[in-house]
Amino acid sequence: AKCQCKVVPRQRTNCGYPGISAAECKKIGCCFNASIPSVPWCYSPKPKKVRKVCPNDPYARINCGHPGIKPRDCTKKGCCFRAHPAGVPWCFYHRVVEE
Repeated sequence: AKCQCKVVPRQRTNCGYPGISAAECKKIGCCFNASIPSVPWCYSPKPKKVRKVCPNDPYARINCGHPGIKPRDCTKKGCCFRAHPAGVPWCFYHRVVEE
């Protein structure tokens, strides 16, 4: 994402090798900006911002517990707990989404 390449020039971490082309730099997953001398032109992007969410669709749930698991035991495992509807896991894994 473009916003991941908005790194203050003095905080850029070199990601390529001397003389790397913009195309080669981008191909290896790095950012390229040759507008400022004396700083890396091919540099590491900022890490993606992600957050965990409990999926809303009960049929998209991936089981994280066992039949009869208590809510506290489920959340202690780091999972979501919703005791409804019947026929789907009540203790289930988070989904990771990009912000």
